[in-house]
This record gives sequence, C-alpha cells and structure tokens, in this order.
Amino acid sequence: MASDGFFEKVYQVAKQIPYGRVTSYGAIAKYLGAAGSARMVGWAMNGSGKDPDVPAHRVVNKKGLLTGKHHFRGTNLMQQLLESEGIEVVDNQIQNLEKLFWDPMKEL
Repeated sequence: MASDGFFEKVYQVAKQIPYGRVTSYGAIAKYLGAAGSARMVGWAMNGSGKDPDVPAHRVVNKKGLLTGKHHFRGTNLMQQLLESEGIEVVDNQIQNLEKLFWDPMKEL
C-alpha cells in the first residue's frame, strides 16, 4: 500500500512526542509536508496498535479532544494513559492544551 511509507513516517514523529505532552493530527501532517492530511494521520494512529512504541494516546485533534479514544481497548484507556502522565482531561478534552502542546515543526 502507498500509505505504508506515510504511516511509518507518522509513527517516527509520534515516537518523539515527550512524556506528558500532546500534539495534533494536523501538526504531524504539516510537519511531514502533507498539510491537510490530518485524517490520514488519524488512520495511521488507528493502525498503530501493532507497535507498542507509538504513543498514539498523545495525538489528539486540534482542539485537544480525544477523538481517537474509541480505537483504544477499554472505555477510557486513552484518557487513563494521558492522566497517568499528569495530563488533565475533562469531558474528553485536554486541559491547558497550549501549555502541553508539542509542535514537531518547532521541536524537531
């Protein structure tokens, strides 16, 4: 599949998101030169379950919503993983997103 190479690049970026920080699907897409491909980054995250080194729980939508949570086993696993890193989540939304946001364009 043509998307395999793109997905692998997404995983390489995601693996660099620091503990206790989050980024967005769009930020990863933009960093990879594929602005507008946030949905494809989401598909990559959905398929990342095979690689335990990909911290998919740290990738949220641009508003900090846990839009990918239904792809995690267990009802609130995504939220629990984030909270275990000290990230506050209220009503499926990251609190203090501006402070916690990790932008690969600036960080890598």
